[in-house]
Amino acid sequence: MFLQKAWRTAAFGLYGFTQFTKSGFLEHSKKFKEEDMQVHMEGKNCMVTGANSGIGYATVEGLASRGATVYMVCRSKERGEAALSKIQLSTGNSNIHLEICDLSSINEVQAFVSRFSVQEKPLHVLVNNAGLLEQNRVTTPEGLELNFAVNVAATYALTELMMPLLEKAAPDARVITVSSGGMYTTPLTPDLQFSESNFDGTLQYARNKRVQVALTEKWAETYSGKGIDFYSMHPGWADTPGVAQSLPGFSERLSGKLRTKDEGADTVIWLALQPKEKLKSGAFYFDRAEAPKHLLFAGTARSHAAIHGIVDGLRSLCKLP
Repeated sequence: MFLQKAWRTAAFGLYGFTQFTKSGFLEHSKKFKEEDMQVHMEGKNCMVTGANSGIGYATVEGLASRGATVYMVCRSKERGEAALSKIQLSTGNSNIHLEICDLSSINEVQAFVSRFSVQEKPLHVLVNNAGLLEQNRVTTPEGLELNFAVNVAATYALTELMMPLLEKAAPDARVITVSSGGMYTTPLTPDLQFSESNFDGTLQYARNKRVQVALTEKWAETYSGKGIDFYSMHPGWADTPGVAQSLPGFSERLSGKLRTKDEGADTVIWLALQPKEKLKSGAFYFDRAEAPKHLLFAGTARSHAAIHGIVDGLRSLCKLP
């Protein structure tokens, strides 16, 4: 077990440094097709969580610049309004709307979806981008470990509760979940809220991101034939406010080598634009291509079988019918 864990960490470090940095993006981008991004999205409704900065901001800007109507889900009204104004100015698109929701609260997620659903608008693209890496153990007023609440519980609840609106947009509806390369370092574990005594925020974040990838597989299987496709993706190592705040040492060590927020968001936008025939529901993407979900000899593949029990627990925890 120890040797396998050490191997995962070493393999991830080597893989990440060669592939996930800016130089990796520049190398991979040599194969990108310009026409893939020349798609108009007029008449499409998109929702992006964690939209006021970093990859979320770049995603909103990319979708809005192609004519989409975009709903920005943000926790802070002040920061959300500032971001919305800047994006409207840069894109010339006035069809950008701010939605306030604290994703650390399942009650708030449910209330937000109830408000939004009254409009009965089809939702063509849902981007689960909001993420959190809190190094200390923090418990929400609802009794949830904070990283788990934002990264897993909110992602699950929001996606499930938006299904009726996604079905309205079928057969072109899609859900894109922004995961992290950190998930390569850990198998899927049913211990969602990190019951171990020595709390490790970075490990908890990696576990959360592994859940997101397995959830995407599960959604693709559960909703097959509904006209909704599900993709998870990894943005690479990008220089965002979240990374600088949560991993200052990592950010400093790789200063100048990290991707820009636009490079991090590139595959999110690409996934939103491509014809479904080019994509595979349930798959994991990186730099506009399907990527492996497990590193060689990492021993994480079999762990995904636990997702069935995890989903049952999440549905109960989130009080979903």
